[in-house]
Amino acid sequence: MRYFIELSYNGTAYHGWQIQPNAVSVQEVVENALSLLFKETVSIMGAGRTDTGVHAKQMFAHFDTDVKFNEAKLVFKLNSFLPKDIAIHSVFKVKEEAHARFNAVSRTYLYRIALHKNVFNFDTAYFVKQALDVDKMKEASKILFEYKDFQCFSKVNTDVKTYYCEIMKADWFFEDEELHFIIKADRFLRNMVRAIVGTMVQIGLGKLQVEDLHTIIKSKNRSEAGFSVPAHALYLTKIEYPNDIKL
Repeated sequence: MRYFIELSYNGTAYHGWQIQPNAVSVQEVVENALSLLFKETVSIMGAGRTDTGVHAKQMFAHFDTDVKFNEAKLVFKLNSFLPKDIAIHSVFKVKEEAHARFNAVSRTYLYRIALHKNVFNFDTAYFVKQALDVDKMKEASKILFEYKDFQCFSKVNTDVKTYYCEIMKADWFFEDEELHFIIKADRFLRNMVRAIVGTMVQIGLGKLQVEDLHTIIKSKNRSEAGFSVPAHALYLTKIEYPNDIKL
């Protein structure tokens, strides 16, 4: 049987989602817990990769097993085994061909910018000391809908076949004393969100003009875009699937 597992994690202590040879990842920790409980090797496939230090309020992964278990009890046991920065929310059966990565129809990310020095959010939001022109940043976010190829915001030497992404939502808004950026797309390239935010911060600071974003995207050159903002303020917040994926 194939199962989906829904989880969230604080990525501070991890070198991203994906298993790496000499660093601790979220995938490795969850796989180890499942394997221990099932008394067999269990491999999981995540809906995507998050980089070192990035958080996930909602992540999905799938795994296969012939072991019979109660789903609610498994959630309870996993949460007892796992460290405090990883939480399991549900486990449910899906169709045999269901795939956590390839069947996802959209992913949503949130980036948090602190507008004032705050001792309670320095490790969860990115503090920008200078004043930002948010109207220009909102105007720039609308330009993203005009394009599909976002190679300029991708890490170089990545192993993707295409740089095409369908942007469904992109906007800036205020939340308490923070400025938040939300972006939704069918897929994201490695480092894409952090590079987009870094570019828009430069627009907000007046170091780039709004119309410069057209030139940057058309260049397909990462060095033309802005800096990558820190990972600790980035959150994967939602992943959506077709309704008929569950059994």
